[in-house]
Amino acid sequence: MTGLRCWKHQQKLLSIQSSWGTKGNSPNRSFSSWPLQLVLPGIRKRGLSRLLPRRFWKRWGKCKYQINVLRRPVIQFGIYYAYWTHDWDVDFVPYIARVKKLGFDILEVNAGTIARLGSKQREKLRKTASANGIELTAVVGLTKEFDISSEDKNTRERGIGFLNRIADAMHECGIRKLGGIIYGMWPGMLNDFSTEANERERAWHRSVFSMREAVKKAEDLGLNYNVEVVNRFEQFLINTCEDAVNYIDEVGSPNCKVMLDTFHMNIEEDSFAGAIERAGNNLGHFHVGENNRKPPGYGHIPWDEIGSALRRIGYDDTVVMEPFLMKGGEVGRDIRVFKDIMPNTDMDREAEKACRFLREKFA
Repeated sequence: MTGLRCWKHQQKLLSIQSSWGTKGNSPNRSFSSWPLQLVLPGIRKRGLSRLLPRRFWKRWGKCKYQINVLRRPVIQFGIYYAYWTHDWDVDFVPYIARVKKLGFDILEVNAGTIARLGSKQREKLRKTASANGIELTAVVGLTKEFDISSEDKNTRERGIGFLNRIADAMHECGIRKLGGIIYGMWPGMLNDFSTEANERERAWHRSVFSMREAVKKAEDLGLNYNVEVVNRFEQFLINTCEDAVNYIDEVGSPNCKVMLDTFHMNIEEDSFAGAIERAGNNLGHFHVGENNRKPPGYGHIPWDEIGSALRRIGYDDTVVMEPFLMKGGEVGRDIRVFKDIMPNTDMDREAEKACRFLREKFA
């Protein structure tokens, strides 16, 4: 597909969708194989052939073409189930109809939990999501037992095996996307390993080597692994988008991508827009939440700037909000929520309002 910018018609992007006839031994090919970009004052269907060189027609033969205006990317919006729970291991099925009613497209679940479900439970989860038109995504933070950056070889192998079990479970549930701290333990500090100055670099290389092995399963099953950029107080390997891009470059798999989170970006990044643009086509998943863990719209995160940056890179994938409001239980303990952040609030109403807010800002 070749993009043609038409200044006469409000600078809208136009595309030519082509189907090629064969000539001689030339197979059918798409227009994307022809590296041609033109800037024109106007485009009409008649006379389009004169825009292309004669050698093009000589090689490819007949061309049937159609001009269509490219639409803006359509983002799918979701919410993390733990917004409503105190524990990590819960039954996700009841939340599917709930998020559908509130206007979401996605329910994000705990990957560790689905790895422990039986086949019938996974099938029920998949069928319920499908019946409600809800997409499922999954996240996880590896525990010390499954740390793929560990100095201990057996621990790294257990971690790879755990990620493989998660991948199989995701495939059964119809989930195509895994995100989170899948490159090391969570929470993970350098002093959990060593005080040596170069320990981060050694842990980095162990993690990359392990991920190269683990991502093979994702490639086989058509899944994406998205490494989450988190703040320095929760992990030490990937704290900025630049870290994440370098990491996936070293892993070298198209199924390993970057996951950004506005809560963590607020701590570590120099610029929200700059980080998003640095990720570019490598951005595979996006978490949103305020600086204070409240739903979008209750803090100082620059949502207009973020929405503009997402549009500039043409992001048309998943955006999942991840607020945490309730104290208590495993979730409150692990996320460090020690008091009710929005006491006496209608959580469903706030989630619905935040979903509308995001659709408006990212439209």
